[in-house]
Amino acid sequence: MIALVILIIGIILLPFIPRIVGETTVTDNLRALFLMYLLNAIVSYLLTYKRSMLYASQKNYVISMIKSAVVILKNISQMLILLITKNFILFLIAQIICTILENLIINLSVNKKYPYIKDLTAVLDVDKKIKKDVMTKVKGLLFHKIGGFIVLGTDNIIISMTKGLGVIAVGMYNNYYMIINSAKTLFSTVINSLTASVGNLLIEKDKSKVRSIYQSMLLLNSWLFCFCSISIYCMIEPFIKIWIGEEYLLSKFVLIILVINLYVQGMRNTSNTFKEAAGIFYEDRFVPLIESIINIAMSLILVQILGLGGVFVGTIASTMVLLLYSYPKYVYKLVLGGTYLEYFKLHIKHGLVTLIICLFTAYLSNFIIIPNVWLQLILNGILCLLVPNTLYFLFAMKMPEFDFYKQKLKTILKLK
Repeated sequence: MIALVILIIGIILLPFIPRIVGETTVTDNLRALFLMYLLNAIVSYLLTYKRSMLYASQKNYVISMIKSAVVILKNISQMLILLITKNFILFLIAQIICTILENLIINLSVNKKYPYIKDLTAVLDVDKKIKKDVMTKVKGLLFHKIGGFIVLGTDNIIISMTKGLGVIAVGMYNNYYMIINSAKTLFSTVINSLTASVGNLLIEKDKSKVRSIYQSMLLLNSWLFCFCSISIYCMIEPFIKIWIGEEYLLSKFVLIILVINLYVQGMRNTSNTFKEAAGIFYEDRFVPLIESIINIAMSLILVQILGLGGVFVGTIASTMVLLLYSYPKYVYKLVLGGTYLEYFKLHIKHGLVTLIICLFTAYLSNFIIIPNVWLQLILNGILCLLVPNTLYFLFAMKMPEFDFYKQKLKTILKLK
């Protein structure tokens, strides 16, 4: 059903694609390219539902292993296609084939691990209350997915349709986005992989214990994204110079806004993990729509004033709806039984620690300038590895949330 809806929406959008893209030197038919991307999105929903079994049984590593293997295969095949044929249509066909292949392999893996799900004769009618609960949550989740797309998926459209920016600015931003999003996905996996474990924890009904785990996870999440954010700030410019050239660098102002946005988006992970584990989708279903309106309105206004950076200031502002309203009300208070004051104290504390560490590390990075861009990249990498992690450890060891990790370490040492 979802695949069908995407197909219909895609066909409706098809006539407007040249207008959305704007001026371009691409020689291939834009609508044909859009259809290829659309097809890839559609096939990604086919044969994919069974992976839910692996998520629920905390076997995410199986999905990660299969996905990684297919991504390597896809990247190698696409590089060969570009080198040999320079044909972008074949490049996209390889992407579609690999998407289907990934789903097929995961499907076969689930069938092998859980053979009983193929026995349709044993299927019983699902309880009406369970059906109703699932449908209610899906309806609420639909609002969140639409809101998430508008907040995180419309930046390119606004940039491409803004006079003075256009697809050239989109291309320059996407170089940064690819690197930043890869780092964000890598570090987010650590927290997001705990969703099933948090779900089991919530069943215990001990809110003080659950709140303590939340606070410890928030500490880890803030530490990870402090390191991630300052690493992107210090290393992305020398990396871009080596990779595609100095002419593709964005302004320092835009980079700072992108790094702030990275940290703000990353800090959603802990609350979002508890929110999803608790099934809080319907209660705050209208929040994503408010977030979307703020994002589009502010991005359209600020892009005229601040240029490219204004688009992402709008994204940061809209995310504050979640961090300042939705998460404290529906997660920290409703699910964890905490107070608003406690929630804000936690986030302000971690935010200030991150700010101090990032400013100090950035100062060191800007103070030590080496003419050789390779040596600068290596030096910045060493600085980012040592300075923020050492400083965050010194801050964290004095926090009560750090006791959880001390106990875990003691348990591991005793077992050894």
